[in-house]
Amino acid sequence: MSCSGLLIVWHSRTGAAQQLARAAWHGAREAGEGVRLLAASRARPADFMAAAGYLFVCPENLGAMSGAMKEMFDRCYYPLLGALNGRPCAVIIAAGSDGIGAAAQVARIATGWRLRTVAESLIVNLGAQKPEEIMAAKQVPPASLAAAFKLGGQLAAGIGLGIY
Repeated sequence: MSCSGLLIVWHSRTGAAQQLARAAWHGAREAGEGVRLLAASRARPADFMAAAGYLFVCPENLGAMSGAMKEMFDRCYYPLLGALNGRPCAVIIAAGSDGIGAAAQVARIATGWRLRTVAESLIVNLGAQKPEEIMAAKQVPPASLAAAFKLGGQLAAGIGLGIY
């Protein structure tokens, strides 16, 4: 099966991860072709097989990746085991505290799939600590959206040029 382009798989509960995924998508579209933005709930093994690289975007929930993103990995992991070896990936985490646990979880799954991490995880700490802040709709700062835009562009350009 021929594969091309970047697949951006995201989940968001309060809007922050979705904003970051869309910013990355815009950056990727500006830099390359064949970019897809896909909600984690809709991602299927065939979507991964059709892409040349991946950007995973999700929130940190209770120090881990969101349950919906984990469910996507649970559903797709074994059907794709051994099929994605060497393809590039990166991670964006919308965090309320540090995001390290969520990024580490995604990195472990990427390692199991034998993906090649080509960029340091982008962790956007929004500092939501109180219950009302945690559940509130988020507005991601422009500098963080710009960083996501840049990461999406770099991944798409690298895939398009055959660097990854």
